[in-house]
Parts: sequence; structure tokens; C-alpha cells
Amino acid sequence: MSEQLSTDRTTLATPLADLIDDQTVDYQRLYDLLAGSDSVVVVCHDNPDPDSLSSALALSVVAEQLGVGTVTIAYGGAISHQQNRAMVNALDIGLTPITECTLADFALVAFVDHSIPGRNNSVDEEMTPDIVIDHHPSEEVNGQYVDHRPNVGATATILTRYLQAYELELDERLATALLFGIHRETLSFTRETTAAEHAAASYLHSLADHSLIESLSNSVFTCETLSGIGDAIANREVRGSCLVSSLGRIHERDILPQAADYLLKLEGVSTTVVFGIVDDNIQLSARTNNSQLHIGELLKNTFDEDGSAGGHHDMAGGQIPLGLLGPVDEDDEVATDLLNQSVKKRLFSALDSWAES
Repeated sequence: MSEQLSTDRTTLATPLADLIDDQTVDYQRLYDLLAGSDSVVVVCHDNPDPDSLSSALALSVVAEQLGVGTVTIAYGGAISHQQNRAMVNALDIGLTPITECTLADFALVAFVDHSIPGRNNSVDEEMTPDIVIDHHPSEEVNGQYVDHRPNVGATATILTRYLQAYELELDERLATALLFGIHRETLSFTRETTAAEHAAASYLHSLADHSLIESLSNSVFTCETLSGIGDAIANREVRGSCLVSSLGRIHERDILPQAADYLLKLEGVSTTVVFGIVDDNIQLSARTNNSQLHIGELLKNTFDEDGSAGGHHDMAGGQIPLGLLGPVDEDDEVATDLLNQSVKKRLFSALDSWAES
């Protein structure tokens, strides 16, 4: 590869390039930044999902092929969702808990699929990443190189474009990861999908291992996940078209989005919020198919002063440190019940206020 990236549109032009708004992106700048560095840590968001994992893998491959000597993929939280664990194992994605690496030891720190230090990541909120590539709505994204495209349906779509732009080799492993990331982020092209996702999938299709994608998609529930969804059903409270459910203390955070997705299928329900206590935090996951409601903004306005919350029009999440709402002993059922009622009250109050506005 030449040292200078071609900017000739006839060379780089592909269906994906025409659909992803390339005009605002300086591919050469990131190329030079990576090619001139000897180490980079690619930081996933906490409890990374397939979009974050595949995007991190893609950026690590880009860095390696541009000559970066040390490339590490780091993550916070846990990988508890059965699909995510299966993906990491099947595709042999090397991951390092962020508690086991020092970000200051790397020449570059890159965020993929998230953008704000301290929000949905285990990074000090005072630090500024060098590289940010993300599709989630956010304000005040900072870094030496920022590619923030909230009009794209998946960060994996953006990273697919980088592989094209740099004319880098794409093998079966990476194509499979990116295609699975796009599938999961868009719920098989049914959620916030743009034409760019279809173009990226078309590009990845011929190289991807479709039998592995099918196997990953059909990953079985763990017993705790199945029990958690059952608890979410049993503990649900419905007001109008809005449903809120609490799971109490859980160990697998990924039960929450699965339960929120499942409960959205209930007749007459258009918005679901499921929350539970994970370690020292209350974790929330929300879904809506009400086109008039921006669930990410609603969670942000309701909880962002206490912790961090936000997301897309139709899906969102949040995290609130337990200390802000008072101590809750693991065996104290009364305190847990009071906390559940407090969170439910705030959620329904926020939903009621939105409905009245």
C-alpha cells in the first residue's frame, strides 16, 4: 500500500461510499494517525455487544495492517450475554479487561461504538480519547480524530467502510464478525436500518460464514436469562401502553435488554423499561415502537444527573450508582422493594409527563 491514501472518488467509490456520507470524513487523517503510532488500545463500551465487538476487531485489524506494533482490545463490565460469549469464542476475539491495562501506556486510545468518557464505559470522565468512531446520538464528542455518524444504523457499517477506503484485506473471520454485528444491532434489519447497512451487508456477504452467523443467532438462553425473563413478565406493571418491570438483584446484565425486547411483543404495549441491580448499580434497558417517543432522550432527562443514560429513538439504557439512592444490602428485601418502587415511580412519572406534553 502506498504511504499516501488515494482520495480519488473513482478509486474509492462503492455503493456503500455513496450511501454513508463520506464527504465529511477525513480517512487520510486516521490513516496517518495509526500509521505513525506504535501502540493503540481499542476500548469497547461496557458489557460489549456484537456491534461494539466487531467494530473493535475491525479497527484492531486496520491498525495492525497499517503497522501498529501493539494493539489491544479492552472492555469494562462483563460479557454475560450468551450470544456475545459465543461470538468471542467462535471468532477468537482477544479481549483484555480494562482493569488489567493502563490506558496511559498506549500511544493512542480509541473508542468504538461509544464516545463520551465515563458514559457506558469504564474510563475516567476526565480523559479524552484520541480516536472516536461511533453511531450513537451524543453531544460534545471530542478527540484528535472523531467520526460520529448518528444517521448510520451500526458502527460495524462505518468500520466496513474503513476497510474499503484503505483497500485492506478482508478475511472470513472479520467479514463474519461485522455482518453479525450489523444483524444484531439492527435486529436483522428491522430496527433503525439505513441503506448503508444493506450496502455493507452486500459487501460482506460473499466472505462471511453464514452457518456460524446462524449458529450465533440461535445461541441458547442460560438458565438465569430464562428465569430473568420470567421474572420480568411476573413483575410487570402496565399503565396505558407503557410497561415497567424490575428484576431485583441479577448477575447477568444482558437479561435486561432481552427482557425489554420480549415484553415489547405484549399486545397493547408500545414502550418497555426493565431494570435490575447489578453489583453496585441499577441498570436499565428500554425499548419503544412508538414513533412519537424518543426513549433515549426520556431516559437521559430522567436519570442522567444521577448516573448516565440515553440512547436511540427506539432503544436506550442507563446506569445509576446505588449510593445515590441509598445503600441496599443484598439480603434486604424491604430496601430492594422500596428502591424498585422509587425507580418505577420516576419512570412512570416521566412517561406520563411525555404523554401529556
